[in-house]
Parts: sequence; C-alpha cells; structure tokens
Amino acid sequence: MTDREDTQHKTKIVQAGIGSDPAHGSVPPPLYLSSTYLWPSPSEKGEYDYGRSNNPNRTILADALADLDGGAGAVVTSSGMSAIDLVLNLIKADDLVIAPHDCYGGTHRLLTHRAAQGRIRVEFVDQTDSAALKAALSNKPGLVMIETPSNPLMRVVDVKAICAAAKTAGAITLVDNTFLTPLRLRPLDLGADIALQSTTKYINGHSDIIGGCVVAKSEDHVEQLAWWANAAGVTASAFDCHQTLRGLRTLALRLDAAEANAMAIAKFLESQAQVTAVNFPGLPSNPGYDLVKTQQSGPGAMLSFEIKGGLDAATQFCEALDIFGLAASLGGVESLICLPETMTHRGMAEKARREAGISESLLRLSVGIESESDLLNDLEKGFSTIS
Repeated sequence: MTDREDTQHKTKIVQAGIGSDPAHGSVPPPLYLSSTYLWPSPSEKGEYDYGRSNNPNRTILADALADLDGGAGAVVTSSGMSAIDLVLNLIKADDLVIAPHDCYGGTHRLLTHRAAQGRIRVEFVDQTDSAALKAALSNKPGLVMIETPSNPLMRVVDVKAICAAAKTAGAITLVDNTFLTPLRLRPLDLGADIALQSTTKYINGHSDIIGGCVVAKSEDHVEQLAWWANAAGVTASAFDCHQTLRGLRTLALRLDAAEANAMAIAKFLESQAQVTAVNFPGLPSNPGYDLVKTQQSGPGAMLSFEIKGGLDAATQFCEALDIFGLAASLGGVESLICLPETMTHRGMAEKARREAGISESLLRLSVGIESESDLLNDLEKGFSTIS
C-alpha cells in the first residue's frame, strides 16, 4: 500500500456514512432498529424489507469494510466464528480444508468438529514448512485458510506465495486478518479470494460488541455468502453495526498508538532474564521480520512471550498485573493478557497445542493505547513476583 493509498483509506473510514441520513441530515448515520419494512405493493419491495436480510446500518458498515479491503463486497456477521463458518458454505461436502496448525483455538475447534460431523475434511499444517504445505496441497483442497500473524505464536507466512500455490491446486483462499486489519495487510491485493475479520477486535476497538466480516474479491462469492448469511441467519444486528462503524472511524489512530506501545514492550521483554522467547514480528530478531517488511505496512500490536517456571509462574505473573486485564479477547483500547494454555486454546487437545508450539508458559498480550511507561511498569511488577 502506498502512502497515498494509506492516507485515502484513513480518510474513507472516518467519512463512512457521514451525511447519509435522508430524513433529517444528521451527520452520523442514525440507528435503524426496524425488524421489518413497508412494501410499496405486494409484488414490489424497497431496498430494505426484513432486518435479517438487510439493514441500513449493516449496509454502511459492509460498504466501508469492502472498500477498505478492496473487495467486491462484504457480508457482516454476528461474530468472527460465524464468519468463518459462513465461508465453509462455499465448498462442497467432504472437501478438504487446509488450516494452520497454530491457528486460533476457536477456529481449530470449529474445523475439528465440522470434520467430525462429516461436513468437511481438515488438515492442520505448519504453513511455514514449504514441504509440508506442498504435500497438503497435493491432496486438492477446496479451501486454504491462512492466519498471519498466527494466534498466539505470531508466526508470519508469505500470503502471496501460499495463495498462488493454493490457486494452482484449485482451492479458494481465505486470510483471517483480525490481528492486522486492512490498514496493515491487504490480503486481496496479495491474491487471496476472501479476507475475514472478527470485527469484535480492532475494527470496533472498544470491547463492547461481537461481530465478524467476510470481504470477497469476486461478485460471485459475495452473492453466495450473502445468500447463506441470510438463509442461516448469521447477519449482525443493527446496533452492533452502528457501534462497529463508530469504532472503525478511529482505527488508524488506535492501531498506530497500540503498535508503538507493542514495539516498546517487545524490546523490553527481550531484555528480561525470566523471558525465554519473544514472539513479535516487529523485532529484527523475529524470523518473520523481513517478510513483514515486504507484505505489511506494520507489525501490529499483538505479541506473545514465554517465561521460566512453567504454568505456575505464568499464572502468578498474570495475577500480579494491574493494568493488563486478564481476558481472552484482544484488539481493544485497553491492554489485556491471556494464558492460551488455559484460556483461548484450552479447547485444543494438549497434543495439538504442543505440536503447534503452544507451551503452558506462553503469555499473549493485546497491547492497548495506555501510557507506554505505565504498561512497562506494570510488566516490571509482574516479573518482580516471579524472580
């Protein structure tokens, strides 16, 4: 993304829906809570007819997110997980899904249990291992899912290369871009068919709604996704869309501030004797550092690290903090800490966690926009309790 394009996107998300009120000319769009709308005649309906199918607030948000990602259109869903499940409707029964072995625990759980139902087949692959990925692609998957940076190990993969290889194998490609948003990574520009986000996280940014979004490159995929979202009833509520659009307007400011804090924290963690590993793609020591420079416009504000002392020390560290709240979500203005072993990834089998590289002493940070010095002092307090 060029500097000019970045500037344009920042302006567009602030201006999305501004002045669109046809009734009274309110500056922000009003909240339309109607579940149903009047028809001009029994054989003719207006732009909106029923709230599950369409809603003005959902339309404005979908248009803004599609424009931000450079897609043909977007479908706004009730959660990030319903967005992922929605995409599974694009493939046939018993099709193979290739997913990262170190993906978000909720994604791993959904795919594992859909496979147990016989709905799909799934293969979890280390996508940093080109030989393993090539072998999996030889099985002709219907869908290849990419998560970069991965949750919670922050591994970075080459989106353009994987999408090209998947396309050669005849697969649809999906990138979960929740951690970076289109302001840091533009998956559709790199060859992906679909970009997906949990709008619960950075897009909304205030930890007060649940939502998801699927942006597709092709009109055909947009139409199929919209049909299934309406048929299955997984569309987002008017209120959640209204709140999410409000949060979207400050995304650039929030992400810049959080990312700067994350960089300072990552450097601080590297200097701590109790830390055995720091996973942050913005550090030159990280294996994904060079790739970040080529495909992203920043490393984002998520990081993870491992400490000495195992699960007991990790638990003690979490409980000693005041500013970093202990919670399983991410992407809000507030800083949060999470212990994946017992929180976000406890739904994965222990064997799967270990194969993915998730240890019992791994801690994940969602860095917020508080004072950098306050955040560092809080972490210092945590280390003082385990030294």
